[in-house]
Amino acid sequence: MRIAQVAPLTEAVPPKLYGGTERVVHWLTEELVALGHDVTLFASGDSQTSAKLEATWPKALRLDGAVRDPNALHMVMLERVRQKCDDEEFDFLHFHLDYYPFSLFFRQPTPFLTTLHGRLDLPEHQPVFSTFSKVPVVSISNAQRRPVPQANWVGTIHHGLPEQLLMPKPKNQTYLAVLGRIAPEKGVDRAIRIASRCGIPLKIAAKVDRADLEYYDEVITPLIRGNPLVEFIGEISDHEKSDFLSGALALLVPIDWPEPFGLVMIEAMACGTPVIAYNRGSVAEIIDEGLTGFVVEDETSAVAAVGRLAELSRATIRRQFEARFTARRMAQDYLAAYRSLLEESEPRIKLVSSAE
Repeated sequence: MRIAQVAPLTEAVPPKLYGGTERVVHWLTEELVALGHDVTLFASGDSQTSAKLEATWPKALRLDGAVRDPNALHMVMLERVRQKCDDEEFDFLHFHLDYYPFSLFFRQPTPFLTTLHGRLDLPEHQPVFSTFSKVPVVSISNAQRRPVPQANWVGTIHHGLPEQLLMPKPKNQTYLAVLGRIAPEKGVDRAIRIASRCGIPLKIAAKVDRADLEYYDEVITPLIRGNPLVEFIGEISDHEKSDFLSGALALLVPIDWPEPFGLVMIEAMACGTPVIAYNRGSVAEIIDEGLTGFVVEDETSAVAAVGRLAELSRATIRRQFEARFTARRMAQDYLAAYRSLLEESEPRIKLVSSAE
């Protein structure tokens, strides 16, 4: 199958450090190529891929200080995809750009779908999905789709990562961990309080975006300063995560927002590390309660869950990751969705061809 994967230009594919959507696009693209498909990746020029790379801009936009209007470059990329559709270069298009492709690509015959990677509970999302109620979309969790039932959901496909990317390492587990990004909705302040109440060291491996500097300076820094239990490591790359997570008693995910998926949870599971997470968004779908971690409601129940970690088997957690959250499983699920939409589109393609 000739497949186009259309990624955001914000980060390289894969991203150098933080970047969930672009990381998932990379894993999916590599698996599709490995399964024998002809894949073209539309992404920034500093991306690395086994597919054919179509670069709209030479550098990831987050790292290119000269770009002030990223929407302009995304519009150019979408037009390049459309032009190649005119030349019938693809059998299927897979977008990772939220609702940006809806209007343009619903007016052309090449079958497509869009994976929605973000939150969908904002009021402005309602008219979008009511207006484009026939555009096929995929959710990354069942929880993500609840605010917009009027959307044309063709399935929920949980993320997966390469089976050998992160592996359990022989480590003594001596600390609790936070991984990802420091922001109010991520609840790092709550993680610090949970670890402090348990009397267990906490290591924070996370980035701080410019937009979250005020939260970091005013809320997090006072909790870290002079606290012998807390160590702020900063942002880490994939090759550092196995050691970091394998040395953790558990990953703390005390979020306060409708998390659409939460890659850090399956990254921890890949290392055999339990997850203790607040019951928000996708959490209850990703964590198997009492098997791969604990779903909690507040700081008090999180502290209690830390006391139950000895009940869990790290080998079982790894096996559950292999059963549910590999990139190969993700790619096979998407291929099934592609084929289903291709079958549905055949009458439409014939109708458009005859009209021409």
